Amino acid sequence: MTLALALQQQVRTFAQRLPADPRNYQIAALSSLLVYGLTALQFEIGGAQAAVTIAVAIAVQWIGTRLARQPRFDPKSALISALSLCLLLRCQSLTVAAAAAAIAIGSKYLVRWRGKHLFNPTNIALVVMLATGCAWVSPGQWGTPALFAFAIGCLGTLVVTRAARADITIAFLAAHALILFGYSTWLGQPHAVPLHRLQSGTLLLFAFFMISDPRTTPDSRRGRVLFAVLVATGAAFVQFALLRTNGLLWSLAACSLLTPLIDRWLPHSRYTWPRGSAQPATATGGESHEIAAPHIHVGLGAAVGATRR
Repeated sequence: MTLALALQQQVRTFAQRLPADPRNYQIAALSSLLVYGLTALQFEIGGAQAAVTIAVAIAVQWIGTRLARQPRFDPKSALISALSLCLLLRCQSLTVAAAAAAIAIGSKYLVRWRGKHLFNPTNIALVVMLATGCAWVSPGQWGTPALFAFAIGCLGTLVVTRAARADITIAFLAAHALILFGYSTWLGQPHAVPLHRLQSGTLLLFAFFMISDPRTTPDSRRGRVLFAVLVATGAAFVQFALLRTNGLLWSLAACSLLTPLIDRWLPHSRYTWPRGSAQPATATGGESHEIAAPHIHVGLGAAVGATRR
């Protein structure tokens, strides 16, 4: 018993020394995945595209910081969005890569509701690029080794736990798996079919790093669970009824429009950054990855007042 208590205390002490800001873990995890993809999986993305994506995202973030009159420039948010685009977006033009990065970061300033931006930055950039036919997402680029899937799951678990959004990830994966197995059972397909569909690096990236965004998902736990089920259902509709690919991305973008309604129906305080992070806690605004500060109000494409970034 004494040894167990001592071990528990050591673990608690170690955890308290870890950086509290979940963005640090996101950057580390996404960077590791990108390096693995470039070196081991031969991703269809060159160094120039990655550099342009990151540079444009950070530049737009800097411009937004200046226009919003925020006290300091914090590139973490832009870097997270840029790394996510590098992992998922595939195109044949550096101009398209730059445009996607600009859309991702710009959307956080331009499409807002009551101090909260509606869309996950990476998600809306991918959807716009897919809708225009300028780029694509390669779902099979990761391969299906169990070890790699496990690595993504572990890294993602760390991120969502630090960001207090493990509930929406678990709810989404459970709903998505239930729908896939139910659909295959209805068609009389063997269980190997839904299992194969679940063995996707892109799915795990979506579940652990995109839908878990703490500022673009509902504030309450019940709201997040409902949101996860809606996204899983919408993705199945796109894939099986509309027979379109990238159902997860389309569904998340569409369901994000329901977040204000869910927050009104199931109200709760806004996500607050952990104590000890570089981020001041706030319950009324802020960005999905960054500091809340005095700002400009830009609503759905036009500057109309003052809101909180």
